[in-house]
Amino acid sequence: MRSWPSPGGPTARVGPRAPGSTTSRSLRLALVALAAVLVAGCAAPADPARDGETVARVGDGDTLDVRGGERIRLLQIDAPELGEGECFARQSQRELERLAPPGAAVELEPDPDLDDEDRFGRLLRYVYAADIDVNVELVRRGAATPYFLGGDEGRYADELLDAVAAARDEQRGMWGSCRVEWSPTRPVATHPR
Repeated sequence: MRSWPSPGGPTARVGPRAPGSTTSRSLRLALVALAAVLVAGCAAPADPARDGETVARVGDGDTLDVRGGERIRLLQIDAPELGEGECFARQSQRELERLAPPGAAVELEPDPDLDDEDRFGRLLRYVYAADIDVNVELVRRGAATPYFLGGDEGRYADELLDAVAAARDEQRGMWGSCRVEWSPTRPVATHPR
């Protein structure tokens, strides 16, 4: 083995390393760690993939259209119906427009445990705008309620139920303006006071 002085330090060795050397052990540990990371990366993702879209128009308090042409029904929530003249319907639509106005970039997240589309062919999605969970925020503001069709609770059911409890307690939105008939397994019905 040859050796020569290294700049600013002791003599550096060039040649084969002993099998139990520190560098060999470090390399093995690094390879084991890399393998563990790769195996962990092959597991199912914690969060489903979100698709980026741009809002084209807001239909009502729980429906919007995106520029790709799809109609999106916000998953696991229900807002008062515009076409039926329900109390707070127009305000619910405006709240959705504030959170996800036309032209805004949004992310759409499916729930793998729930239906992908409703009976009208609308995509069922959780909607995020500027890192805000729009579905939960609408409920928190009293512009919508949780709605678990068939009793099926999705991945954000607890957050939705916490948000509706706070909105009711603080009389936000429809809770302070209307007589509200609500159960998590039925669409909300609102009436003027």
